[in-house]
Amino acid sequence: MTRTLFGTDGIRGTANTEPMTPETALKVGMAAGSQFTRGKHRHRVVIGKDTRLSGYMIEPALTAGFVSVGMDVILLGPLPTPAVASLTRSLRADLGVMISASHNLYADNGIKLFGPDGFKLSDQAEIEIEARIRGDKPVDRAPSDQLGRVQRLDDAQGRYIEYAKNTFPKGRRLDRLKIVLDCANGAAYKVAPTVLWELEAEVIKLGVAPDGFNINKECGSTSSEAMRAAVISHGADLGIALDGDADRLVLADEKGQLVDGDQLLALIAERWHQNGRLTGGGITGTVMSNLGLERYLASLGIRLDRTAVGDRYVIEHMRKAGQNVGGEQSGHIILSDFATTGDGLLAALQTLAVIVEDGRPVSEVTRRFQPMPQILKNVRQPKQALEDTAVKRLIEEVRGRLGDRGRILIRPSGTEPVIRVMAEGEDTQLVKQVVDELCDVIGKATIVKAA
Repeated sequence: MTRTLFGTDGIRGTANTEPMTPETALKVGMAAGSQFTRGKHRHRVVIGKDTRLSGYMIEPALTAGFVSVGMDVILLGPLPTPAVASLTRSLRADLGVMISASHNLYADNGIKLFGPDGFKLSDQAEIEIEARIRGDKPVDRAPSDQLGRVQRLDDAQGRYIEYAKNTFPKGRRLDRLKIVLDCANGAAYKVAPTVLWELEAEVIKLGVAPDGFNINKECGSTSSEAMRAAVISHGADLGIALDGDADRLVLADEKGQLVDGDQLLALIAERWHQNGRLTGGGITGTVMSNLGLERYLASLGIRLDRTAVGDRYVIEHMRKAGQNVGGEQSGHIILSDFATTGDGLLAALQTLAVIVEDGRPVSEVTRRFQPMPQILKNVRQPKQALEDTAVKRLIEEVRGRLGDRGRILIRPSGTEPVIRVMAEGEDTQLVKQVVDELCDVIGKATIVKAA
């Protein structure tokens, strides 16, 4: 059985249209609560959210669902996704919920679920929750005298602030750094500036005035122009931009030049390897991780394992391989010594630790390798286009043409009729040429409909 409601990162959609309606949120609360009610102890769930207006609609609907199946609810308020995952474990909750659509604009929202171990749920657990929502499996309503209760955890932000500070190396401070910090008007708008300030950095704050509508709007990790401009205008040492739920980041050096997730992975992996701290013999990236990263790590004796795109797949592989560093080019960095999911602030702190230790300009510290030219284009065609004979023939021919000087990656979107075509290699002109050829042939492919 496959999932239809859950995607690669929980449930997501336009607020107040299916599936992001209060009716569905209520059903999710009841189904997930039933799924994670195990044993005779008093069960509890923690719920965090970002700053979207629709959070005021989704949060009480989920709460009602959990209460109806006998789960006590602890409301955390606006808090980063990784903080919710961490508090799920530290509060010994049976389930954690984050209400967020991550880097999307305010009109969207989503529901992310975490198990009692703080990790995102497995595909199988999500399938079983969907079965309960459909009515294929039972939902266990509580008797009227066993309904759940609701409370707010007033010190949730303070707990995360102290935890984040304690991940920074003892005895080191940020007192010599001027940092532009863009919180995307999102979940970290209070906690992230506080952490950096208490570590003695000079902080220039952006994106810290959420109004329910401005999350990720012309700010944050996916719209970093304002952050980069502020680095230049303030003469800052660097800039940090988080996304709406603060599970990813991008950096800018003192010149306003972006530093992506691949460079951050290289930086952290190299330093941890030097310190004997890197586990599992390597790190985990995705099929989109730059070939330059792979070659650089190999020169250091560090293996790069690749997974499908999506931080949940990165985390799954890290756990199997016993690795403690992994992430995506987009800035999802998972440091499993500290967190069970991507954490933009903790990744920033580990990067800042290396910057402080080295005492060199950020542009020098963070440029660990020369990225291979990489081009990505989308073709509006269903995945069946990849079965076309001409497409198959060209893919094999292109792979032979690139040889060991590059690679191609062709993958259909999981949410729309789009095929993504990526190529990278040493020769920029050749990379551009093969992407154009592939897009042209895929666009003309004959689609054979199933009988």
